[in-house]
Amino acid sequence: MTAHSPESPSPARPSAAAPARRRVLSGLGGGAALAVATATTASAAPTSAAGAPATATPAVMAAAVTTDPVLHLLRRATFGPTPALVAEVRTTGTTAWLDAQLAPLTKVPDTAMDTMLGRWTRLGWKTWEVRERLEGGDTWTVMMDLVEAHLARALFSRRQLLETVVDFWTNHLVVTVPSSEVWDSSHLFQRDVIRKHALGKYSDMLNAAARHPSMLKVLDNADSTKKAPNENYGRELLELHTVGVGKFTEADVKMSALALTGLSVDSESGLYYYRPNRRHVGTVKVLGWSDPNATPENGSAVATLYLNYLANHPATANRIATKLVTRYVSDTPPATLVTKLAQVYLANGTAIAPVLRALFLSPEFVASAGQKIRTPYEDALASCRILGLTPEPVPAAGVTSDLRGLFWQMGTFGQAPMGWPAPNGYPDVAAAWNGASSTLNRWNFHLGLAGNWTLKAMKRPDVTTLVPTPLPTTYAALVDALAAKLLITLTTAQRDAICRFVDHAPGDALKAGAAAVTWRLPSIVALLLDSPNFATR
Repeated sequence: MTAHSPESPSPARPSAAAPARRRVLSGLGGGAALAVATATTASAAPTSAAGAPATATPAVMAAAVTTDPVLHLLRRATFGPTPALVAEVRTTGTTAWLDAQLAPLTKVPDTAMDTMLGRWTRLGWKTWEVRERLEGGDTWTVMMDLVEAHLARALFSRRQLLETVVDFWTNHLVVTVPSSEVWDSSHLFQRDVIRKHALGKYSDMLNAAARHPSMLKVLDNADSTKKAPNENYGRELLELHTVGVGKFTEADVKMSALALTGLSVDSESGLYYYRPNRRHVGTVKVLGWSDPNATPENGSAVATLYLNYLANHPATANRIATKLVTRYVSDTPPATLVTKLAQVYLANGTAIAPVLRALFLSPEFVASAGQKIRTPYEDALASCRILGLTPEPVPAAGVTSDLRGLFWQMGTFGQAPMGWPAPNGYPDVAAAWNGASSTLNRWNFHLGLAGNWTLKAMKRPDVTTLVPTPLPTTYAALVDALAAKLLITLTTAQRDAICRFVDHAPGDALKAGAAAVTWRLPSIVALLLDSPNFATR
């Protein structure tokens, strides 16, 4: 466990266990954090939402959550509010900000981010270029560029809602990165499938995914033939990408696989290639859809009809709506909102932007403050954003970038971006992420950020800039002021627990040069980031 040691007169890097830290975290979280800290067994990455320990729940954390509509919206629709962003939204209004975010390419200038993306020129390489330049060498190069750019956008882009939606779809149409199967094409899958259609029509995204080499390889459709149909993609298309479990039969899976035969990859170029010689011919029937599928040459068009049917299926509408509500509203999605959003999805031809607008303007969303907890990935991003980290300079040749380092650190939390190895995606419920190992790694990360010991190339204001001028007169006032700067709302009991951590009563007089505003300040800031209040999305 991180050591916020009260005895050391100089900052120490995370090291030994600290019982005092466990005690103050117990005070911050009503016992939930202590249960996590003292757990004897836990996994850094959950195997399933259902099987994960539920040591902390939204109900435990709801008492100290602000209902400020601006903060509520920004906690859900971004990777973490910042004081500057809060001020911007208070000026423009939540609805105007939301509408601009739903049309980001035309309404949200992002010049600094666009310039920064110029660092990763290899992300513009075509598949054949990646093969030609890297085959036999470092085949992870472009994939690492991809995750670095993905993190940079999440941290620094002004198009924050788009980035959260890109993350949502990345976790829905899963192509694991890094992976040897997609070393030459995953960056194009992100660009041409996920990012291009994130706020567009799901039917377009689904068709693009079905014809992308990354998806065709990962789910084995590239090798599926009429004589030996591979059912992997046909099944996952139904189970994960569209209608969901319980909505289809094994006969539907077999027909689904036949309806997709011929959609393949050219082995020489690595590009999508339709192979009529592999196409099954004859009537195909899946759920309520059928087609005579009379000729191999027309097979690609039949596949399009099938994919469009699935994208527009009421069960798909319900499933997409449920997942969006789970992501942005509550771990237990209100049925009324799911039904409403499914209707919006179908009425708008599978377009996602109208669904999101209806979601964020719904009474169910307004009432949902405190009902979502940040995943480890979101927690790390929010911590970097609230502490004001800025983009690092272009690293020198041979120097590992901070963004690459952040990617590996997120792996220790159990949630490296794009890193989930199964096709069902990372879970997005609180119970999945309360393992002790992941939690302790996040706590250590908070202290490293606050003490400027980690991600040092990404500059940030010194934590002393969080201390108001003039100096607060009491320790209680100091903790309240720090929490306000970090956009955290504390209960009186939580504030008092932090005061006790620095060996003072809340009403004790605070003097210039005190440990709480010098060498112990990073520990106090880290404790605030450790709190369930900050973890609440």
